[in-house]
Amino acid sequence: MSAKPVIASQNRWLLPEGIEELLPDEVKRLESMRRTMLDLFTSWGYDQVMPPMLEYVEALQTGVGSELDLQTIKVTDQLSGRMMGIRPDITPQAARIDAHYLKYDRPSRLCYIAPVLRARPDGFGGSREPLQLGAELYGYAGSASDAESLCLMLTTLNTAGVENIHIDLGHVGIFRGLVARAGLNTEREKALFEALQRKAKPEITAMLDQWAVAEPIKACLAALADLNGDLSVLEEARALLADAPKEVSAALEQVAAVAEGVRRSYADMPIYIDLAELSGYSYYTGVVYSAFVPGHGRAIAKGGRYDGIGAAFGRARPATGFGADLRELIRLAPTVTTEAGGIFTVLDESDGEQQKMIHDLRAQGERVVVQFSDGEGEAADFACDRLLGKQGKAWKVSNI
Repeated sequence: MSAKPVIASQNRWLLPEGIEELLPDEVKRLESMRRTMLDLFTSWGYDQVMPPMLEYVEALQTGVGSELDLQTIKVTDQLSGRMMGIRPDITPQAARIDAHYLKYDRPSRLCYIAPVLRARPDGFGGSREPLQLGAELYGYAGSASDAESLCLMLTTLNTAGVENIHIDLGHVGIFRGLVARAGLNTEREKALFEALQRKAKPEITAMLDQWAVAEPIKACLAALADLNGDLSVLEEARALLADAPKEVSAALEQVAAVAEGVRRSYADMPIYIDLAELSGYSYYTGVVYSAFVPGHGRAIAKGGRYDGIGAAFGRARPATGFGADLRELIRLAPTVTTEAGGIFTVLDESDGEQQKMIHDLRAQGERVVVQFSDGEGEAADFACDRLLGKQGKAWKVSNI
């Protein structure tokens, strides 16, 4: 029987990789921004939901493919013996709320800001416990709803203070439609998908030749790796994919419509078309988009259409939405130094009038820090810019 590893006393403060603590200054920024974001979502008509952190694994993974299974930390329920999971993503939970609990005939808009926990970091240097921020729109199938979701994502990033954003815009239906016409099995579809993500053109050509994919679908699939760039790529794609199935043409027009919808609100926003962009391929069903900033190797926000996920909960609905890590957004934004604010006072335990004054000031929304007789530190140490002191027989607040 092997001995359990012993943690040296000097290392007991260490946290698991990808797990971190937030210190007071960062928490202040985070909590302030969280409130701002919820107000923003409310102004767009989105209602906040708060799903549970822990639930049965089958509910967490319903309709979302195998990707989330690898990210789900699992534990055994001591009451039922069933396997439970700590949520790695809130989107499926929001879909369940819409489909199973709300059951609206009308469209619904839901939002959330809450922690998730993942088995692995999302990319190099990523967190395993993001504070997931997201907004989901159910009941609309048209491109206008995708454009709203993308515009709300951009507004969210701007509100957080993130600068120099550019958008990658694609559609998983283009690749999916071409693969179906080519008659590729699941194994070959996966191999081609992986090569496209690397834009490995010689490898893609060799695969298509080896599998004897017929023209013109072969040429269409090979073209995807090169169909990326500014909005002019859409016109090029229409020409190169002219012989593709009609659902591919429809997908191209959906991308164009979403891009136009975004341009009406964000005329100067750089939009980069990438028809080989297939992140979340097993999950998304239509338009997909990601936000990037210079010097940051991975997307800072992602979204797209994921119709039908609610079917597993008894009600299929058109759905589109986006998500981001609020912690990451805070760190990408310029640091804003807040001015000191608060009232400092040294406690006089024999004076009830001081206690009443402290109570009244706090009731008015003031921050009051009380120093006890055996304490150390001055007003500036506690970020206070005023003093509560006795002047004559009365307690008064004065500037430092």
